[in-house]
Amino acid sequence: SPVATQAAQLALDTLGNALAAVPEDFGRAVLDVAERLGGPPESTLVGRPARVGAANAVLANATLAHGLDFDDTREDAIVHTGCVAVTTALAAGEAAGADGRAVLEALVAAVEVMCRVGLAVPGALHARHFHPTAITGSFAAAAAAGKLFKLSEDQLVHAFGICGSQAAGIIEYLTDGSWTKRLHPGWNAHAGVTATLLARAGFTGPETVLDGGHGLYAAFAGGHDAARLGALLDTLGAKRELSELTLKPYPCGSIAQPYMDCAARLRARDGISADAITAIRCRTSPGPVPRLWEPLAAKLAPPNGYAAKFSLPYLIAVILVKGRAGLAEFTDAAVRDRDVLRLASRVTYELDPTIDYPRQFVGDVEVTLADGRRLRERQDRPRGGPDAPLTRAEIEAKFRGNAGLALPARRADAVIAAVNGLAAASRLKDLITALTMRRHRARTSRPRRRKARSSGTRHSCCRAPSGSPSCSRPRTPTSRSRFTAPARSEYCSA
Repeated sequence: SPVATQAAQLALDTLGNALAAVPEDFGRAVLDVAERLGGPPESTLVGRPARVGAANAVLANATLAHGLDFDDTREDAIVHTGCVAVTTALAAGEAAGADGRAVLEALVAAVEVMCRVGLAVPGALHARHFHPTAITGSFAAAAAAGKLFKLSEDQLVHAFGICGSQAAGIIEYLTDGSWTKRLHPGWNAHAGVTATLLARAGFTGPETVLDGGHGLYAAFAGGHDAARLGALLDTLGAKRELSELTLKPYPCGSIAQPYMDCAARLRARDGISADAITAIRCRTSPGPVPRLWEPLAAKLAPPNGYAAKFSLPYLIAVILVKGRAGLAEFTDAAVRDRDVLRLASRVTYELDPTIDYPRQFVGDVEVTLADGRRLRERQDRPRGGPDAPLTRAEIEAKFRGNAGLALPARRADAVIAAVNGLAAASRLKDLITALTMRRHRARTSRPRRRKARSSGTRHSCCRAPSGSPSCSRPRTPTSRSRFTAPARSEYCSA
């Protein structure tokens, strides 16, 4: 069915993003912590030969899936769904022994819940300095885990009630490019799974968690439109938010991507050189300014690779200079490129009240050339969304590029085959096997022991034969390089 196909594509995209993050410093950190937290061996960690409790597995896996900012987005709600929905459905499904169809159904349920919780208050969470994915994510995780753990309706209501008190995530990471945004989906997926376990054990939560006088919307959004929320709930099961998602072509902030496409088209015009550009003027709505434009001095020279993902001057400049913006353009070293920073310093913005943000993510870029010409491009929706979706071939190519950072090509192909076959799979074994790293031991070559032979030479310290075990003189250590194989990674993807 179209729904199953879309769910599988979201799963593949999400897993590729998670695999790409495995070698990163933040990836290693969160995987180490998840292993340390442990729990019953019921759910697999992406990138490790380890199984831990489902809540701890999603803490790591959802963080990995969102950590490179290469994951899907729902415009208007401004949420990233797959990092929570896919990882929770797989972790809870593995723990519950579910089949592939049940996992896909749980994934879809999570997406629908997460989008609707965010769509009820479009733009309001960001305006109050909260990360929408962090505030809505626990409800999505509870929807997926609750479905797979077979909670009753009353238990699921209590699980949602518990989620409201665990919703958390501010956007202060924008000031210095620190890692907390990466953690938000992991922490909220962990909270959602924990909420379902608590509810199943009899723990209670408020039924009016969303719309109550002290509920989520009152606390985090300053209120809500009851009619809008009612309409969103009425369309559950009739309108699929899954079909409204955008899969990203670039690993950076969603709102910036139409601007980057505009820059790419401008670069392609008549072979325009970055050196010929004297000024770049962008039009934007007020909403994205605090996240992508200001403080402008910091955005013109991002302090690190992660901060660059939320700097429109850098993002536009890197496309115009290099013609690309892949993962390699967001390392700490890459964002210090002098040519890119020189062009970024020429980027400015003006407010355009006609842009209907957050309903639409619009890109509008005008360049002025040294010869006086002005060239402009505008794009009203992100590429990869419902108006211009990525093809299946593009999604699989993106997955292979990301997965190749952690898996050999044949294992990546096995993941693709397993995901495409999920709807008919009686269990998750094939997918889990393809995703699992294998732990290996570094082999050591040991020198042959030789019998000590008396050479007639004796040490003055003890009169023992040279080389004798009874000699008290410290022996010169044998060089490791002669006898020990080179150190290898503890984890093997073979």
